[in-house]
Amino acid sequence: MIKIFGIKNCDTMKKAFKWLDDNNIDYDFHDYKKLGADGDVLKIVIKEHGWENALNRRGTTWRKLDDTTKETMNEESSLATALDNPSIIKRPIMVYKNKTYLGFKADEYQEILG
Repeated sequence: MIKIFGIKNCDTMKKAFKWLDDNNIDYDFHDYKKLGADGDVLKIVIKEHGWENALNRRGTTWRKLDDTTKETMNEESSLATALDNPSIIKRPIMVYKNKTYLGFKADEYQEILG
C-alpha cells in the first residue's frame, strides 16, 4: 500500500492526488492538518534525504522562522521544527515498499509506480 503524507489543499498535493487517481492507484492519505506530522516517518525522511531536502526552505513557514533557528538548523532541530510546523515539510512524502520519496513529478511517479 502507498502512503501519502501532506496537506490536502497544497497545489503539489493536488497534482499528486490527480495523478494517482487518473492511474487508478490506491493510496492512504495522512493529512498533517488533521493528524499532525508523523515523527517516525519524518525521522526516516530526514535520514534518507537530509533535512535540507525534507524541509521546504522556499515557503512562508521557513521565512517566518527566526534567523537563529534557520542558521543553526541541523538534523535534530529540523525534526522538532517539522513536528511543530508541519507546513514546512516538503510535500508530498510518499512511502512505498519501505522507501520514501519527496515531492511530486509525474515521470518519477510513473517510474516508481508504473
